[in-house]
Amino acid sequence: MSKFDEMITVVPREVIFNKEQNAFNGFISNEDKRANEIYETLKQYEIKRRGDMEEDPNYKQLISYVILENEDNDILVYERLSGGGEERLHGQSSIGVGGHMNDVEDAKTIEDVVRTNAARELEEEVGLSEEACKNMEHIGFINDDGNEVGRVHIGVVFKVKVNKDEVESKETDTLKLEWVKEDDIQDLSSFESWSALILKAFQ
Repeated sequence: MSKFDEMITVVPREVIFNKEQNAFNGFISNEDKRANEIYETLKQYEIKRRGDMEEDPNYKQLISYVILENEDNDILVYERLSGGGEERLHGQSSIGVGGHMNDVEDAKTIEDVVRTNAARELEEEVGLSEEACKNMEHIGFINDDGNEVGRVHIGVVFKVKVNKDEVESKETDTLKLEWVKEDDIQDLSSFESWSALILKAFQ
């Protein structure tokens, strides 16, 4: 199946941002009232064909975006190599592991939907077990309407504490992994926009 035929979770922009009252650019944490209101709208998600959504700014595609931190408080930085699916992001570094969300058949709450999708991406991309994902914490949202990728996506941002021995690249042709001290990251120009905005917010 083509990636464009994948059925993904989306929320109408008008709903997720409450007719632009909660619109933002950058990273907002759960301490921000808007983040809690946005989270509440996620339960109104719809299932649409990805190819129809990629250039439709009337919808926000939900993307899981998980920051991994190891026992030494280093964070995982990975570079997207040319084998990866999203050509617009090749050669850029990222601190968020994740991807599009799909419907979860047995989900009883939106919490089940977002966590199941985030855990699946962690297992697929860096080999993290379901057990290791249990302490995953939702910390906020990332949005960037300033570029063509960002305009049609919103990141549901999590953080998870891991043992670095449990993490490995499952997609060696697409991801190159490295553990880095957050304070050592000074140059944000090599990072994709979402990662740069989160790192800036954390500084």
